[in-house]
Amino acid sequence: MPLKSCFCKGVVEAGCDEAGRGCLAGPVYAAAVVLPPDFFHPALNDSKKLSPAKRYELRPIIEHAALCYAVASVDAEEIDRINILRASVKAMHLALEQLSMQVEHILVDGSFFYPYKNIPHTCVVHGDAIYMSIAAASILAKTYRDDYMIRLHEEYPQYNWKKHKGYATREHRMAIERYGLSPYHRKTFLKNFYQLSLNL
Repeated sequence: MPLKSCFCKGVVEAGCDEAGRGCLAGPVYAAAVVLPPDFFHPALNDSKKLSPAKRYELRPIIEHAALCYAVASVDAEEIDRINILRASVKAMHLALEQLSMQVEHILVDGSFFYPYKNIPHTCVVHGDAIYMSIAAASILAKTYRDDYMIRLHEEYPQYNWKKHKGYATREHRMAIERYGLSPYHRKTFLKNFYQLSLNL
């Protein structure tokens, strides 16, 4: 089934999504995208359903077609300080602040969002598989975050972030056990969710 073009017709609507929320290391990224009402691409979908090659193929198409778009991030230290849910929303707010158009409605993937500048918003669970603007945002957030984690890999190759991008794979957890934490690891995640035997 083709993705829907919008939630509210006749208004400037920005789709928002994040990437990296469940990772053990690195920032959370978010993107905000305003697409033209007549935009369509048959391959556009939730970034998690696309191969890396397809995501990178779609990124310049989205960027060229979008009326405006922006990408922002919140680092691991901030995630530890305010928690990942607030950090994800903060990254979306930072992306929205960078848009060159005045947005009249915000369409958000998921079930939680803090109001932004009194602009009406709608949260849609699995919205990245329903609405084109959210799917576009998911692709931008994911690819920009992947690029960042690949750059971090050059600084800390022992964790192999270029492969798993900081997610909690067995390889990543074993590397943490062997090498300890980097400055880019989310200490709250490791303490609260993964119960690793680390000197935190």
